[in-house]
Amino acid sequence: MKMASGKGCNWYHPQDGQWCYRFAKAEIAGLVTMAFIAIPRCSPAFAELSNASRWRGRVFTGAGLALLPWLGYLAGTLPPAEAMGWVVLDGLEAVALLSAGTRLLRGDPRYRAPAAAAGALLLADACIDVATSTGQELAVAVVLAVVVELPLAVLCLRAAAFQ
Repeated sequence: MKMASGKGCNWYHPQDGQWCYRFAKAEIAGLVTMAFIAIPRCSPAFAELSNASRWRGRVFTGAGLALLPWLGYLAGTLPPAEAMGWVVLDGLEAVALLSAGTRLLRGDPRYRAPAAAAGALLLADACIDVATSTGQELAVAVVLAVVVELPLAVLCLRAAAFQ
């Protein structure tokens, strides 16, 4: 296979504010094929990320991964009618947190939308937990909301609002 490359643009490079891509022409068995080739230099390296972005990415990814066993626990312990709603809500939180975290770690500027979604879902989760709990469950719901869900929601919304 013979490769020849030229220059052009197809994705955003945040460091220099330009769009970039590599365009390749390959001759395979006498057929000329055009292909776009992803070149790593066009996305910022992990080493170029700020410590704050790296830290937030790790926190979001870790929180998203921590929710996965929690989903199994909820599905196994709650009545089926309740389990569906909670598993879906927490599953959406996990997807949003993992998406925002991995995008932050890759230096992808599109982390803001999943971070905002995660923040909104975490706020809704905390409010619904506290509103629907009674007795000893209420104390646990308040502690989880104050210690875990609300601080993580603030961190997500702050990440979504500021670069």
